[in-house]
Amino acid sequence: MIYADKGEVEQAIALYNQSLEITQRIGDVKTKAATLHQLGILYANKGDVDEAIALYNQSLEITERIGNVQGKAATLSQLGILYANKGEVDEAIALFNQSLEIEERIGNVQGKAMTLWWLGHLAEQQGEYTKAISYLQPALEILQRLKSPDAEGVSASLDRIIRNS
Repeated sequence: MIYADKGEVEQAIALYNQSLEITQRIGDVKTKAATLHQLGILYANKGDVDEAIALYNQSLEITERIGNVQGKAATLSQLGILYANKGEVDEAIALFNQSLEIEERIGNVQGKAMTLWWLGHLAEQQGEYTKAISYLQPALEILQRLKSPDAEGVSASLDRIIRNS
């Protein structure tokens, strides 16, 4: 991702594709799933949403097959973000709910908070302010407990909803 951070996305994609070839050759499926996930991020960031979704789905299939629940939760969330940005809110909510269930089960509180934030954001977009608050309040509590800078964004979302409802 260093190349991507420097704005050299195509170089980063080329290197991840080389990594993908190596993981396939040596049979390292866990790294293959992670590489597909990272490629999905790169394609999403450059605006190629369909390719990103295809890559995430490949990663998801592998994480499910090998039982990598943390990888599965992360990929479900990334897919949820893409579908939310495409305006396919019902699909996004379904994906985020699957991710949330896993995050709660494995005790990933940071992942849970971020997923709750997205669910709150989508509920707000749909005018379901009470539901949005029910997602955002626990997200805020978790992020404050973790001293995460993301708590400010959740707090701002809550304030906006309370003012507008």
